[in-house]
Amino acid sequence: MDGTWTLGTAQKLALKKVTADAAWVPAAAPPPRAAMPADWKPAFEVATIKPSEPGTPGQSITVRGRTFGTHNQTVAGMMTFALGLHPDQIVGGPEWMKQDRFEITAEPEGTGQPNDRQWKAALAKLLADRFSLQFHRDKKELSVYALTVLRTGHKLTKNDTNPNGLPALFFRGLGIFPVQNATMADFVGTMQAVVLDRPVLDQTKLEGRYDFTLTWTPDETQFGGRGGQAPAAADPANAPPGLFTAIQEQLGLKLEATKAPADVIVIDKLEKPTAN
Repeated sequence: MDGTWTLGTAQKLALKKVTADAAWVPAAAPPPRAAMPADWKPAFEVATIKPSEPGTPGQSITVRGRTFGTHNQTVAGMMTFALGLHPDQIVGGPEWMKQDRFEITAEPEGTGQPNDRQWKAALAKLLADRFSLQFHRDKKELSVYALTVLRTGHKLTKNDTNPNGLPALFFRGLGIFPVQNATMADFVGTMQAVVLDRPVLDQTKLEGRYDFTLTWTPDETQFGGRGGQAPAAADPANAPPGLFTAIQEQLGLKLEATKAPADVIVIDKLEKPTAN
């Protein structure tokens, strides 16, 4: 097959068919790392903690391979992730825990790949070891959202591919939330930590993991006030519904504001991090 390559400088391009023996074979992907044993005692072997530069935009908690990282995260934010809490469920503590931000890079002990519960437990231990976090648990009546299943049943897609794998809960924009391999606890944990202004109680009694995408038009009470700044739809008549309607129509669930006893943690001790 003869031709001319015209991107940039024009030049002749000759392609020849080769035998299967001479064909290029891409390198095989490395085998998946073995899962961390269920009896692993979650802990980081090495962890560096540095203050974030003032004015650093964004914030995240990520896992890449066996590397755990936080970007521009407060201690309060790390506590909500590690312990599955809404900020309203943290009682007491110094003001800096909600203001000072940190960059953390850590590698787990052992050779396996931790699951999401093990990563969170390892972060909780790091907070105890390096930030001297001590607390006790209590109950307190709070303004909450309760998540239940509609009488007509849910519309979620069951995911049985990897019950010990990491869930995928990454927003593609304000009000665009694809979810994969996630439990209801994963879902409500993300909604209360990122979107909503109060804790969310999972009362669905749904077991297992699910895939779904939730799309809605956020308001000014959501995403820490940024919901009201979401780009307007090109055609307002076809804009996605508000959150509460979207959850009913798209997921077959119901989110309702109420008051109920909720778990809280009361901070007994918290200090600035120890040196690396």
